[in-house]
Amino acid sequence: MRVGVLTGGGDCPGLNAVIRAVVRKGVQEYGYDFIGFRDGWRGPLENDTVPLDIRAVRGILPRGGTILGSSRTNPLKSEDGIRRVKETLVKQEVDALIAIGGEDTLGVAARLSGDYGLRCVGVPKTIDNDLSATDYTFGFDTAVNIATEAIDRLHTTAESHMRVLVVEVMGRHAGWIALHSGLAGGANVILLPEQRFDVDQVCAWVESRFKIRYAPIVVIAEGAMPRDGDAVLKDDTLDSFGHVRLSGVGEWLAKEIEKRTGKEARTTVLGHVQRGGTPSAFDRWLATRFGLHAIDAVRDEDFGKMVALRGTDIIRVPLAEATARIKTVDPSLYAEAEVFFG
Repeated sequence: MRVGVLTGGGDCPGLNAVIRAVVRKGVQEYGYDFIGFRDGWRGPLENDTVPLDIRAVRGILPRGGTILGSSRTNPLKSEDGIRRVKETLVKQEVDALIAIGGEDTLGVAARLSGDYGLRCVGVPKTIDNDLSATDYTFGFDTAVNIATEAIDRLHTTAESHMRVLVVEVMGRHAGWIALHSGLAGGANVILLPEQRFDVDQVCAWVESRFKIRYAPIVVIAEGAMPRDGDAVLKDDTLDSFGHVRLSGVGEWLAKEIEKRTGKEARTTVLGHVQRGGTPSAFDRWLATRFGLHAIDAVRDEDFGKMVALRGTDIIRVPLAEATARIKTVDPSLYAEAEVFFG
């Protein structure tokens, strides 16, 4: 059997660990051949491939990013795209395809598998941790650790200058990174996309913090929105999956805090720092297990499925189910954090 592998969407710590596990087990235990597609779905669209064997994956476990490259290419934008993907798989004699990605990448895999009969297995990847059907996605733990370390460092400079520091983290629709890093880093306010925030209330929390001679840290997800406003956009352009580019809500909020409280406020946007660098131990462990179980699904010809973490078990769920909705923060979890606000 010949198996194709691709990594799509934003790069993420742990992608290489998945690739390594898939190839190592597939070659050593099942005698499969592998081929990598470059830059997500662009690879099958343009027949851009690289050889994948044990030598190619040696030493990549601790490396961030992906040796296959990634992109947000969407082959479903035209019937021609679907035809080209199918032709590439036939030309390369690919019997099964493992797609490693988030909501968009796996949404494509679900359509190709369900509507066009392609033999796909999915592996969940997103630092936002917003894929339903799995408890955690790899990359999330690394992002939280990076954000928490940044918050720890910012506490000292905030208190030295008695400033408000607003930390903007990733999270388009779900505030998992903001919630986890904010709690772990001792933030005084945490703002999520799931709940619109009242700027006056944020300012009240900020001022109450200054009364006890501590400078506040506000952690805000990039997709968070004020009660009487809309999402702050970097520009009006859309990617191939129809997503706008979010950026700037942290800067906007800092200016509002300064204007309403008279306190100096500064913004730190962590941006792509969160998804860069070496994966945490947990993400290496989870990504490796996902890879091992994904190649088992190929061996079992259990296509149209995604591997997922439930408790400590790796299970298989339908791709269509896994991409049907976004996993957002439960209001009860956010309520737990509110005791530390102000």
